[in-house]
Amino acid sequence: MTAQPKHAAPAPESSESGPATVTRLLQRQILPLDRDFDVMALYVDPEEVRLDADRYAFGGNRNAEDINNALLRQSASNKGSIHPDQIESRTALRVRSGERISFGTYFNAFPASYWRRWTVVEEVTLSVELQGAGATVIVYKSMAAGHSQRVAAEFTLDDAPIRFSFPLTLKPFIDGGWYWYDVVASDEDVLVTSAEWTAEVPAGRSEHGTVDVAITTMNRPDYVAKLLAQIGETDELRPYLDTVLVMEQGTDLMRDSEHFPAAEKSLGDLLRVIEQGNLGGSGGYARGQLESVRKGTATYALMMDDDVVCEPEGIIRAVTFGDLAKRPTIVGGHMFNIYSRSELHSFGEIVQPWRFWWQTRPDGFSRWNFANRNLRSTRWLHKRADVDYNGWFMCLIPRRVLEQIGLSLPLFIKWDDSEYGLRAKEAGIPTVSFPGAAVWHIPWTDKNDGLDWQSYFHQRNRFVAALLHSPYPRGGRMVRESFNHQIKHLVSMQYATVEMRHRALEDVLAGPYALHGVLATKRTEINALAKQFSDMQLKSDRDELPRVRRKRPPRKGRDTSVEIPGPKGLLMAAILAPIRQLRPVRPMSRKYAEIELTAMDVNWYRLANLDSAVVSMNDGTSAALYQRDPHRFRDLLRRTVEIHERFSREWPRLAAEYRAALDDITSPEAWEETFRPWTEPDE
Repeated sequence: MTAQPKHAAPAPESSESGPATVTRLLQRQILPLDRDFDVMALYVDPEEVRLDADRYAFGGNRNAEDINNALLRQSASNKGSIHPDQIESRTALRVRSGERISFGTYFNAFPASYWRRWTVVEEVTLSVELQGAGATVIVYKSMAAGHSQRVAAEFTLDDAPIRFSFPLTLKPFIDGGWYWYDVVASDEDVLVTSAEWTAEVPAGRSEHGTVDVAITTMNRPDYVAKLLAQIGETDELRPYLDTVLVMEQGTDLMRDSEHFPAAEKSLGDLLRVIEQGNLGGSGGYARGQLESVRKGTATYALMMDDDVVCEPEGIIRAVTFGDLAKRPTIVGGHMFNIYSRSELHSFGEIVQPWRFWWQTRPDGFSRWNFANRNLRSTRWLHKRADVDYNGWFMCLIPRRVLEQIGLSLPLFIKWDDSEYGLRAKEAGIPTVSFPGAAVWHIPWTDKNDGLDWQSYFHQRNRFVAALLHSPYPRGGRMVRESFNHQIKHLVSMQYATVEMRHRALEDVLAGPYALHGVLATKRTEINALAKQFSDMQLKSDRDELPRVRRKRPPRKGRDTSVEIPGPKGLLMAAILAPIRQLRPVRPMSRKYAEIELTAMDVNWYRLANLDSAVVSMNDGTSAALYQRDPHRFRDLLRRTVEIHERFSREWPRLAAEYRAALDDITSPEAWEETFRPWTEPDE
């Protein structure tokens, strides 16, 4: 390590034995925008390291593993804190006298193993600028198992500004690990002015790529206008932008938002708003992908949701990572909870092949709160997380990839992003969920998409994706699990959900070439279908639904709305619940609800014992009346058995049909036909 003058910068170098190289900035130290205290733990960490237990110490002991997992969720904080006034600027932090602050955090630690695995970078240089006498800078690295090691240290002699540089190899990070640095103040405050991670890269990779940002929106004018302003007002990001494409698919238009003038002014001629019918997320993103491919001037297309708060630096980091990747690579960002802003949705997601369902990788955790246990104290975060796909709330796709494997499937919503990741993987194109690139988004747990109109798209699109990519002859567990879910919804009196999922399977049987034709109409059709059922007739005013009244009180006064049965009780309930549905209903349940259940307490084993219930929705805005109907149960059960038997028989034929059609239905030409009503002028 060497101390350099404050403004020293490495120059391009060349040698007779190799090609010229240039210095590229990979990552810089950043601090929260607007001094947002709720996200401080993602940027700086004043806590001591309290590394959790190694999971291999428990072996196959499930009880010990469960106890340890519960302990991991508990806070390891010793109540250390950073005051917002310590933030001097976007890149500068004041460390007060006697304090020790670590930059080993989500946004400021360097994800060495990702750079080691996926890019041409072999060595990095950390340069830290600071000012203050008696300050110490300590550089650490971690291994995939989470253990940290001290790598180097330097200290200041006086209060003159100084830059310390540390050359660091990426060689030992094949399985995982990070670099980071701590700053310790002595008797005086220390100003950490900036820190940069740079690398010498081939001269042919000296210029950064550019990006078309593709945002799909529907009736969220304020959200998307604020997002555009945030992107446009970030000076460092502007050189990376080619075009910002907004696919406007609603009736409440962004241009009517009070925030739109600021957004329009900040982006100027970089902004392009495209109005079209409601074709869902996949139709909106596909339009952005098509425009990017046809325009051909940007290196990447970035899929981004409209209702997010963005960390603009993450876009720059994603582009830089993509520029230096060994091969064309999809670079995704992570999603944090917009309501609990230090909580991460997932560090990396896969599609479990036997169930064909998306999930956090098996050795990771979902809904991880960095304010409770930060990076340095969390063992599993140090192993590199390899993924199958990244959600399109923030996902950077090279234009070359779009040209090679096509655009999104015409799925409206759900499974378009995961299917695309699997398609890319089969073509040898990796997806990297890249630490340090992220947005804040409404969490999936606050939505009701497993029961409402979206359940149709969950069911249909999951089957389409499995037919295209499942490695098992009949989709593994897909058909059996779908049947089981139908029974669960049936005994729960969720007849609308059962009907929508059944229609979804019928539409899968219609074949791949039907997908484009129903893209603009299917949601309206499904909404109309759902409203025929009481369990989808949502009321925002509780008094519009029947009050609770029962002929007989609960047995021994038990509160069945909160009791959780054990394994034997669940098994018995699963055996008896379908049989009970054939019995006559209690007459009073036609006029009154037998119980009122909050969304968190809605489980099949509770609903299966009832003839009626008032049930609230996950988003807390409405409730619906569930009523048992033996006649409807028999009809839906018969149709459920028939269609799942058909899928078991016809899976091989359907899979071959969908796979043969994939290139056609995802081609730019197919999408151009779908967009034609909004691209050709009216005659």
